[in-house]
Amino acid sequence: MSKQKKKDAKRQKAEAKSAEQAPQEAAEAKPKMSNKEFEKELEKFQVELVKMQEWVKATGAKVCVVLEGRDTAGKGGVIKRITERVSPRVFRVVALPAPTEREKSQMYFQRYMPHFPAAGEVVIFDRSWYNRAGVERVMGFATEEQVEYFLKYASAVERSIIHSGVILIKYWLEVSMDVQDERLRARDEDPRKIWKLTPMDLKSYSRWYDYSRARDAMFAATDTPDTPWYVVDANDKRRARLNCISHLLSQVPYEEVPREKVKFPKRQAKGDYVEPNYPYRLVPEIF
Repeated sequence: MSKQKKKDAKRQKAEAKSAEQAPQEAAEAKPKMSNKEFEKELEKFQVELVKMQEWVKATGAKVCVVLEGRDTAGKGGVIKRITERVSPRVFRVVALPAPTEREKSQMYFQRYMPHFPAAGEVVIFDRSWYNRAGVERVMGFATEEQVEYFLKYASAVERSIIHSGVILIKYWLEVSMDVQDERLRARDEDPRKIWKLTPMDLKSYSRWYDYSRARDAMFAATDTPDTPWYVVDANDKRRARLNCISHLLSQVPYEEVPREKVKFPKRQAKGDYVEPNYPYRLVPEIF
């Protein structure tokens, strides 16, 4: 290898290392956001999410959001903040379990299609068809031939989804190895979070770089101008939630829908109604 080639290889290696560390360094460069500041900003965005909801209902728009990332990246936390102030009849969360034997025999995308949004709906996938490019590839649940076929045609399927009128937005939540380690150990120590620490998480724990390679291959094949991936630095949970929601709002061309002024009618007269002397089973007031 020539001196110049060695130099280039060294430079590329340094750039790759720098890129992998960038999200963590960016998070460390900013002071920790207080909960008070976070809630203040979140309230503003949740007002906008309600406006987006009303626009989706009024126009019949169809929005599909895909959230992917390593274990502990914070997908659930982002989804909770998106959905906690909107209607579950408009915003639907799809978190599918492992496929059944019947589903395994179907076309791969088939089990996801029934969950795609109809007019007036926002569907959020907490993990998605990209399981094939990630966990299925790394843990051996799919053959290399199946994975390569998926990566080759996934963008074509997504273009069909978009062509049908769906606004498709894909997010990858990026978290560092150290932060993931801290969050996984916290799950083991917190009785409220033990259900989040599964045997699959532990198997995946030791295969960090296999998942990195799978992520890189996924981006290379499916990060296209028509179906781009948006990467969220998820090392700081509060900032990640706000940044993701802010970006989501920027990707949907919603407008505030005019509302008629609300005028509450008069209550009806009591008339001959009498409160019954019924032995209600009251919930104990221990607080």
